[in-house]
Amino acid sequence: MTGPAPGVDAAIEGELRLLDPLVRASADLLDQVLHPDYREVDTTGRHWDRDTIIDLLVSGRAPGPGRLTASRMRGVHLADGLVHLTFDTEARNKRAHRSSLWRLTRAGWLLYYHQATPFELSPGPSAAPGPPTGRPSG
Repeated sequence: MTGPAPGVDAAIEGELRLLDPLVRASADLLDQVLHPDYREVDTTGRHWDRDTIIDLLVSGRAPGPGRLTASRMRGVHLADGLVHLTFDTEARNKRAHRSSLWRLTRAGWLLYYHQATPFELSPGPSAAPGPPTGRPSG
């Protein structure tokens, strides 16, 4: 049995770095993790570009519930130089399903795209995060 691809490990490490308040407060550290063409869609559906999100994070004005705790993180190597991560976060009883695309560049693995979708815990069974397990029809 083989373990995760090195790119998946690197993407998970990068994603966990981005949850660190010290990284989120440093433009230099964010610059080392975010791709030059980075884009984000937050839990409200608002779109952000790299420069704007760095400015908001460093200034402490970024929207959101505060320090995030991640769970159920998993990754898939989609193609050469491309990894897809899915995970959940929670902060102050606000939860989000998250999806990130990481690209391999000359500088290493950088976060290229991120999207968050809010959700509430339901009493019934829940689906595991990540891509669908079945094949698309048609």
